[in-house]
Amino acid sequence: MLCQHVCQFGQKLLRRRPLGPKQGAESHLARCLNTLDLVALGVGSTLGAGVYILAGEVAKDKAGPAIIICFLVAALSSVLSGLCYAEFGARVPGSGSAYLYSYVTVGQLCAFITGWNLILSYVIGAASVARAWSSAFDDLTGNQVSRVLQGSFSLQAPHVLATHLDFFALGLVLLLTGLLVLGASESALVTKIFTGVNVLVLSFIILSGFIKGDLHHWQLTEEDYKLAMSASNDTSSLGPLGSGGFMPFGFEGILHGAATCFYAFIGFDCIATTGEEARDPQRSIPLSIIISLFICFLAYFGVSAALTLMMPYYQIHPGSPLPQAFLYVGWAPARYTVAAGTLCALSSSLLGTMFPMPRVIYAMADDGLLFRGLARIHPCTHTPMMATIVSGTFAAFMAFLFELSDLVDLMSIGTLLAYSLVVFSVLVLRYQPDQNLSKNEKTEMEIIERKPAPQASSLKSVPEAGTVQALWSLCNPVNTTPTLKSGHIAYGCALLLALLLTILCLILAQWPSHLFSGDPVYITGCVLLLLLIIGLTFIIWRQPQNPTPFHFKVPALPVLPLVSIFTNVYLMMQMTSGTWARFGVWMVIGKTGVETVPARFSSNLYIQHGTQIQP
Repeated sequence: MLCQHVCQFGQKLLRRRPLGPKQGAESHLARCLNTLDLVALGVGSTLGAGVYILAGEVAKDKAGPAIIICFLVAALSSVLSGLCYAEFGARVPGSGSAYLYSYVTVGQLCAFITGWNLILSYVIGAASVARAWSSAFDDLTGNQVSRVLQGSFSLQAPHVLATHLDFFALGLVLLLTGLLVLGASESALVTKIFTGVNVLVLSFIILSGFIKGDLHHWQLTEEDYKLAMSASNDTSSLGPLGSGGFMPFGFEGILHGAATCFYAFIGFDCIATTGEEARDPQRSIPLSIIISLFICFLAYFGVSAALTLMMPYYQIHPGSPLPQAFLYVGWAPARYTVAAGTLCALSSSLLGTMFPMPRVIYAMADDGLLFRGLARIHPCTHTPMMATIVSGTFAAFMAFLFELSDLVDLMSIGTLLAYSLVVFSVLVLRYQPDQNLSKNEKTEMEIIERKPAPQASSLKSVPEAGTVQALWSLCNPVNTTPTLKSGHIAYGCALLLALLLTILCLILAQWPSHLFSGDPVYITGCVLLLLLIIGLTFIIWRQPQNPTPFHFKVPALPVLPLVSIFTNVYLMMQMTSGTWARFGVWMVIGKTGVETVPARFSSNLYIQHGTQIQP
């Protein structure tokens, strides 16, 4: 009896949703967003205040003028995940983004983990952007606002609460929550306005850099550094010279800078949550993801190039690089333009972060993984009203009370985990047979696959013949279309690859010195891991892919998804132990909370054509 209950519980955790829409369930959300709306949403969410700050930080201490290569490498890494989101957006157009994609591919347990971490990422992201907006506005007033609030509403709990209550951040989040309740089209209009102003300001910065820039700043030498030291009253403000030239910190600096710049491209996944609100999701979602990433790359590339051309990289002020650069070239009034662009970038980034948050909550509640009341749709505005109000209030409360700098890495873990699961889902799903096969078709496929293989030669031993035959069947499948057997082979190999890539990333991230010093144990282990990874990749590559045509497909499977998984997991391994401990606490909270939700799953959610969808 106990074994039966355990098996039933395991089946519940692994059961999957069908690829198509739920039977008898029409979307109550309004289909009002076109491709331009989605592009503005993606660019606004991704191209936040980081473009005004991050370029200076990376250029001064990590990469120098080679920061443009850092952004190129980071963009290519982000495109790998973006392509997978684009394929799923064309294949499974629905609300929920990575949560939904995990549900239809991996199962309920993995879907809940993904959705729960997405909620965490969006809440922390919204609250941190709101506090950044408040801080930027405070800088424009000469820190008058913060002085008043610290004097009247100070909090005496360092490392736990903020130094003072932030009423600006609270009011801003609540104001945008009300805007989101009004409707998706109204929110998209405001996002387009803020994003348009931001892009115009960035264009001005790029043109100014090319006009006032000097190519000599990409060819600096030690003599230039000595002249800067002699002319500076505060030599401590100068950054390191490195070796000078275009790549002063070498390839290692480019890799470190690219790892930091990768986070600048996080945010495009908000487009994938609009599957039930886009007019033509199967076309507009893939197209808008690709266009958004391209626009963001051009902006980051142009701003970083302009910044390093306007002034020497070791003199860049990491806190306010662009205003200081304009002051350096004699265009001091331009700092007001930069300030306006910063506020617009933060506003569009905040809207872009808050927009997908209630959509994920709505999708999870609609599936029964969160309280059903959160799936309520307003009959007039056609928005997930309850999910929007609850999530917006929670984010406003976080921005009001907490200093969130220590939780930003926790947000990154949730986002990178979601990216990895989406990529894994694309890798697995491409090699699976259609889920709408009838029982007779499945039975016929099973009969074909169970036909006895030709008997091995009597001269060979049975174990040897069995091993050779098994390897031959893995690498040379009989069918040209996916079968149940080939789908299981691809699924199993993908799981093993994810495990092996995680171990390899752990070694590379935590013990790189042993590898570079030539330790034979670590080198042998990495070589064995690479050989296993190559072998499993070859087996997956030999399996037949699903021939069903889609509006967009990820090219070069299975190599591109595996490279993306490696990149995401490697960045996750860079996180501190304290961040992973907080991540564990959040997962325990989610597990405790989901146990209180009544298990009222719709029967037609898991039944399609009279057959239960099995993992």
